[in-house]
Amino acid sequence: MPPARRPRSEGSGGNAALLRHLLNRAGQVPAGRVARQVVFIAALLIAWISLKPFQSLSDLDLANIVTGQEGLTYATFGILAATAFVLVFASHRRALLACLSPATLALAAWLCLSVVLSQDPVTSAKRLFLTAAVVVVTACLLLLPRSREELRNLLAAAALILLAACYTGLVLMPEYAIHQPRDYLEPALAGNWRGTFGHKNAAAAVMAMMLFLGVGVFRSGGRVSGAAIAIAAGVFLVGCEGKSAFALCLVVFAITASFGVVRAFPLRVLLTLGPVLLFNVLSVGTVVSDRISAMVAALPVDATFTGRTMIWRFAIEEIGKRPIAGYGFAAFWGGQTVREVSDDGNTWAGYAAHSHNGYVDTLLTLGGVGLVLTLLVLVLAPLQDHQRASADGGEATPLATMFLQIWLFGLLLSCMESFFYDRADPIWITFLFAVFGLRYLARFATR
Repeated sequence: MPPARRPRSEGSGGNAALLRHLLNRAGQVPAGRVARQVVFIAALLIAWISLKPFQSLSDLDLANIVTGQEGLTYATFGILAATAFVLVFASHRRALLACLSPATLALAAWLCLSVVLSQDPVTSAKRLFLTAAVVVVTACLLLLPRSREELRNLLAAAALILLAACYTGLVLMPEYAIHQPRDYLEPALAGNWRGTFGHKNAAAAVMAMMLFLGVGVFRSGGRVSGAAIAIAAGVFLVGCEGKSAFALCLVVFAITASFGVVRAFPLRVLLTLGPVLLFNVLSVGTVVSDRISAMVAALPVDATFTGRTMIWRFAIEEIGKRPIAGYGFAAFWGGQTVREVSDDGNTWAGYAAHSHNGYVDTLLTLGGVGLVLTLLVLVLAPLQDHQRASADGGEATPLATMFLQIWLFGLLLSCMESFFYDRADPIWITFLFAVFGLRYLARFATR
């Protein structure tokens, strides 16, 4: 993590400073610095907007749309990973090595072993390669800017470009940026905004993360750009009708605000991970325990969780058949087991891409061992890193708080969506960005 610089309020000249940083001064800085900035912006925009935004959802052959861009996605992230690594390794070798904790190395080894034990080793190997490339890119991203001020400005620029693309789609091609009645799979979502994304749930989740990013940029001194990001993301979140994402935003803001009072680490663990456990009990727990199911049925919520209980019940049954090793990295949904179920008349299984729960999907693909290692690396370690970054319970910097909010939102969202290890998924990449950010702040924090 680059040395801290005193935040500077943008005021009336904030936008001009940002534009000078990206355009007017491009010819006055070394080529290496320009390359680092270009890679940073390009990586985030490719992750957030994707290589083929504004896809039509009325196409009956949606699977071919995804498959058709796989080769380009693999090549793009492979090149980005190699380029970013070359740009940062010489000057930030210690930072990269700090990411290789014993738990992380154990998880990496288990992911490789899961390919060997997979029910479809070829598919698992291909998808693990892309995931590894994404991890390398994300680990290098925060090391590309030369200062925290530059990091703030580059983040603001990337977020504003994403938001501009989404709003431009609403105006110029609403049939591709708003769900339509003729959408093949979910016509009931007609009218919900989705922007460059393929589904309003993905758009809502990313917009929630942009909201946290905007607040972080604002608190770091980028008043104009930060406010613009937060307002634009918040309005788009409402247009998505992302009720779950909006509710989780409120929960995250409440929890992180309480950190100003609650300094003890055990209490912070309870504050952050308690809701994650509770949400999983009240959702997936309904298909495991009749008592929990009856309790949830008495609450003023949809007790079926929009039909997800059927998927969870099926997933839990399959986990029981391979509880230790799972079915292989990213090899369950769409794989042999699901095809057999679909052939038996359960047509919904053929269209299911995940179980709508990241922890359940981790159990399905990586087994119990993989879930434990995932909890250590992606759940417990980032919270410990935040504690260290905030001077063992003291006041956190705006950057540390932003990373904490994005990370916590991802953990809570994983109780109802599945993005862990989902290759080039924008939610996964933004979540990883926060995880690595907390690690660097903890290991190389400067006051």
